[in-house]
Amino acid sequence: MKIFTLKSTFISLVLIAALIYILPTFYSNFWPYKKINLGLDLQGGMHLVLEVQNEKAVETTLEKIIHELKIELRKKNIKHLGISLNADNNIRAKIKQEKNINDFNVLLEDEFNNLIINSTTKNGDTQTFVLNLSDKEIKNIKKMATEQALETIRNRIDEFGVSEPDIRIQGEKRILIQLPGIKDTKRAKDLIGRTARLNFQLVDENRNINFALNNTIPPGDEILYQIKENSENGKITKVPFLIKKRVLLDGSSLIDARVMIDSQFNEPYVGIEFDRKGAKLFERITGENIKKRLAIVLDKTVYSAPVIQDRIAGGKARITGNFTTEEARDLAIILRAGALPAPVKIIEERTVGPTLGADSIRMGIISMLTGGILVIFFMLIYYKGAGLIANFALIMNILLIGGGLAGFQATLTLPGIAGIILTIGMAVDANVIIFERIREELFSGKTPDASVKAGFERATLTILDANVTTLIATIVLFQYGTGPVKGFAITLGLGILASLFTALVLSKSVFNYFVSGKNISTLSI
Repeated sequence: MKIFTLKSTFISLVLIAALIYILPTFYSNFWPYKKINLGLDLQGGMHLVLEVQNEKAVETTLEKIIHELKIELRKKNIKHLGISLNADNNIRAKIKQEKNINDFNVLLEDEFNNLIINSTTKNGDTQTFVLNLSDKEIKNIKKMATEQALETIRNRIDEFGVSEPDIRIQGEKRILIQLPGIKDTKRAKDLIGRTARLNFQLVDENRNINFALNNTIPPGDEILYQIKENSENGKITKVPFLIKKRVLLDGSSLIDARVMIDSQFNEPYVGIEFDRKGAKLFERITGENIKKRLAIVLDKTVYSAPVIQDRIAGGKARITGNFTTEEARDLAIILRAGALPAPVKIIEERTVGPTLGADSIRMGIISMLTGGILVIFFMLIYYKGAGLIANFALIMNILLIGGGLAGFQATLTLPGIAGIILTIGMAVDANVIIFERIREELFSGKTPDASVKAGFERATLTILDANVTTLIATIVLFQYGTGPVKGFAITLGLGILASLFTALVLSKSVFNYFVSGKNISTLSI
């Protein structure tokens, strides 16, 4: 009989591949350097549930519409007495004189048809319009805000370097985040939850900041603060700035943000670069405002407000703020990932310590070994020599599952270990069906060779039926399950495929090697 056949070569390659992929889990320097990823419940980490304040996204959208509306009114020379946003997210516009009112209606119909006229009231020659977005439009904005927040957070976490994070939307405005192996939870929360809305706004130097602080803030201005920390005593001071509300340039034009070191002071700063459109706008802004102060505002905090000395071409700027290297790196990450469309609020937070995770691994391995050893002893006692083949197939089954987890970079969770234990039982069950069929053939008087062939042929369809239906259920669990359910589905699915391979291919090949074409009268089964 030929030892090296196409079938035996295929089996050997599969087992060698599984061994290669599982070895880095035990020997970290072994190629291809991909360990089995452990879930949050096994290696510890952080569990967060965020709520996206997507009402703010609607408010931001309406503010942009108001800004665009004012620009168009100015272009078309349509006079108005004020356009503002109410607390109930309605736009209130006051238009004077019949011609302006008619032109305003035409403008709404032609260029702002997403706005609905909720009501109008007339007082003399002045008409007040109350405008809002349709319920469908508002629902879509909120949905898009949650989805965009998910992608932004995912980008930030990917750059932060967390292995196998679990990030998904729950309901209409909640995002579930699981970060296995994370140690600096405070830094991770700051990175995830920061809105990171970057604006460039002029400092209003024509009005007195002290007067604004003690009396009334001038229209079109706002008071923002720069936070400074004394490096010697750690004392924090807030420096107020009177900032013009009009945003000249925002972070949507950013294409890059990198940590750089100031050659003069040897301090880190964040160098930013705009796209072509943003670079042209930045050049125009700096050219028109020489000797004025341009504030770099991030999340309503002034990071710096340098005096513009000359027109700045090339679309590059820097954000300074007495950063540590780590703070500068995190700021660069969130700027590259983009701003959140709306603020997020942490409504649930859990931290799983690595000690608890290590205990879970230990108890899971003990359970798996105990179950495996009991099954191995049963198969040896009850099926004798054939039981030895089944035990070999069982060990190869576990090897294939481990290799599959490492090769596909799937995550092993505590329910996943339960899936492996269940797979052990299912793998043995397939062998039991085959062995009982072989016994029946032997009792009917057939030779060992004929009995093995008939036993596998008669058992194959039964095993396939049972495993394929379970595999379909596993795929459904993987597709629609979350967290622990998905972890269970991954190992169970890999285990079913491994069981089919070891029972119907590997075990059959081993039996054929010992009995096919050989004149033996008995079979140890």
